[in-house]
Amino acid sequence: MVPKPLPFLRIGLANVPIMLGLDILSFKYLAILVLIKVLGQALITGTLVSYIALFSLAGTCSSAAIMYLLRRLLGPQRISFIGISVIGALVSNFSQLVLARFFVFGEGIRFLIPPFLAVGLITGITLGIFCETFTARSRWYQTRI
Repeated sequence: MVPKPLPFLRIGLANVPIMLGLDILSFKYLAILVLIKVLGQALITGTLVSYIALFSLAGTCSSAAIMYLLRRLLGPQRISFIGISVIGALVSNFSQLVLARFFVFGEGIRFLIPPFLAVGLITGITLGIFCETFTARSRWYQTRI
C-alpha cells in the first residue's frame, strides 16, 4: 500500500521478518520464509507473472543469502542488524539493477543507480534500527535466540 516511485523500488518493510529470522531460523526455514515473502508480495500486488516478480525474487534471494552468511560468519557481536540491513538492501538493489539493465532499461540504467542506492542506504539504516530496537526490547525474541 506504500506508494512506489518506480515499480520495483520498495522500502523493504517485508524484509523485517527475514532479518529477525536470521538468528532464530535454520537456513531451510529462512529459505521458505523468503519464498513466502516473494510469492505473497506478488499475489497481493498482482505481479506474479511479470518481470517485477523476477526482480523481487532476485533481490530477496540475493539479500537474504548475504545477510544469512554475514550473520553466521560474523555473529551479532560483530555485525548489527543495521549493518546487515544496509548490506542486504544494497545487494538487493544491485541485483535488481543488473536485471533492469538487461531486461528493461539497457544503458539508461546508469540514471537509476544513484537514487536506488540512496534509497537502499536510507531504508537499510531505518529498518536496521527498527530490528535492533525490537530485538533489544522483545522478551519473545530473546527466548528464541
